[in-house]
Parts: sequence; structure tokens; C-alpha cells
Amino acid sequence: MLYPAIRKLLFKFDPETIHELTIKSLKSTGATPLNNFYKQAVADKPVEVMGLRFPNPVGLAAGLDKNGECIRAFDAMGFGFVEIGTVTPRPQPGNDKPRIFRLEQANAIINRMGFNNKGVDYLVDQVRKADFKGVLGINIGKNKDTPEEKAKDDYLFCMRKVYQHASYITINISSPNTPGLRSLQYGEALDELLSSLKDEQKILAERYGKYVPVAVKIAPDLTEEEIVSIAESLMKNNIDGVIATNTTLARDQVSHLEHGNEQGGLSGAPVKEKSTEVIAQLAKVLDGKLPIIGVGGIASGADAVEKIRAGASLVQVYTGFIYQGPELIKDIVQSL
Repeated sequence: MLYPAIRKLLFKFDPETIHELTIKSLKSTGATPLNNFYKQAVADKPVEVMGLRFPNPVGLAAGLDKNGECIRAFDAMGFGFVEIGTVTPRPQPGNDKPRIFRLEQANAIINRMGFNNKGVDYLVDQVRKADFKGVLGINIGKNKDTPEEKAKDDYLFCMRKVYQHASYITINISSPNTPGLRSLQYGEALDELLSSLKDEQKILAERYGKYVPVAVKIAPDLTEEEIVSIAESLMKNNIDGVIATNTTLARDQVSHLEHGNEQGGLSGAPVKEKSTEVIAQLAKVLDGKLPIIGVGGIASGADAVEKIRAGASLVQVYTGFIYQGPELIKDIVQSL
């Protein structure tokens, strides 16, 4: 494919500028014959997870298409499922720029975007226009200025808005770029949030006549005891799945590189082992009671196989996709 040459050119420019141009391009071409420039046939390797049938186990992780503007384009690339967001109740600009940094030597990215998005109403409108028939995950979060004690209200608000349009809903409580968000991963705060979301899920399932699974996305920066506690809370509250993991705050592998000590979440190759360890520890505690979606540092078919062997049922890519391009999807599907 032409992607390595294209990437070489793109990487000469500011990361966020290129991201915005790419999203605009994919948005305008996704449902047109111009999608032939990136469209590809990917082998059908169906798998059933959370009661949903996925045409293949490789998904796009949340964060790339925050507003759901490029669903048809990513579908054309052969993804088995697409997760959009993170979306918040109200539009917000996110953190100050610059806020994305490439670490090319490490095949990594540091970002501190801060849930920049156009708000849940805009995202729902984009989903309606896409008329997508595949598996669509919608990742929801809280607004930055919403106090921690009222965070639950933001998640419930977004859940009500997206429920009938989503194949599954992801609860993002693990981004390091929204102050206080990760505190929702622990103890009573987690239990209260999850029980409220499950109660709302029952109400919405009756209202719309369909059951939409709920998954929780967790951080890689957890102790073994914290992983056990989270797993127990997920099971107690009958959550449908867990996504492991988000970006890391650790810098031990990149601190010597340019931009290596920038604030934000580190993704890509340096988080691969940590993510796989969390998956393995989760799998041990969960004992098959709910599925794991593995994400973090997947840049090849072999990397995806590691996640599956550790206990994941599905995988998602983001940074590896930025570095490798659509060919990565085919590589992973052929390897699994």
C-alpha cells in the first residue's frame, strides 16, 4: 500500500493539523466512490461478544473519530467495529494546544486533548446521517467543568441520548486528561456509577425494545489489588464488558526522547506490555464472566495475538493504526 509514503509526508506537519485534515477528508469521502483510495476487503472472521456479532475482531478505538463524522470511511477500511467518542453532554474545546506529540522513535503518541468534542447532540446527528449497519460503539464521558460528585449525571445524560443509536456504550472513566476522572475507577464511586448506569440501561431497554451492552474502559496504571477491586465491581453490577486499556501516565520508556515528558496519556508501543498484563490479570479474576476488549500498543498481527492469548475476545487499534495504516487491519485479521 501507499500508506508508508503518505505517512512520511504527513508526519512532517503538526499532528493535530493533520488529524483535522484527515477527519475532514474521511468525512467527505466515506460514503462516495472516493473511498476506493482506502477501501479494502478484509476476511470475514465473525465472533460473538456481548451478544453482538462482529464480522471480525478488530475495532477502531475511541478518540480518533470523536464526533462520529467518519463512520462510513472506517467501515470501508475493513474494521469489524467502530467506536466513536469520547463525547460529553455539552460541546467543549479541550485543553490548550499543542496537545498531541509524536514520538516516532518509540512508535508512540502523547496526547492531552481533554475530551474535545462537539457535544452529544452533534454526534447523534452524525450517527443518524451515517445510517451505519455495522457494530458501533459510542464512548461517553463527563464535561471537564462538571464536579466529580455530579459526574454520574453526565454519564446518564449521554447514555439516554445515544442508547438507541449504539450497538454498545463505553463508559470512559480512565482518560488521564480530565481532572478527577480516574478517581471514578475506585470503590464506592465506581459502584455507585455502575449501579446507576445499569438501572438506566434497564429502563432504556424497555423503552426502545433492545438491549444495548455497557462496557467500562479502564486505565493501565493500576495495581493488582485495584484490578481485582474493579473486576469485582464490574461483576457485581453485571457490566457487559471491559476495555483494557486507556493511555498510560508512565514515562519510563520514553523520558529520554524529545517530547517524552510532555503531560498527557502515552499510547502506542510503550504501553503494549502493561496493557497485556492488565488483560491477563483481569481475565484471571473475571474467569469468563464478562469479555475483555484488548487495546494498547497493537502494531502487528502478532501484537493482537498476544492480547487474545492474554484473555481478550476483541482488539482495538489507534496509535498502531496511525503508524501502520489500514493494512494493519488485514494483518491482524489474518493472524488471528
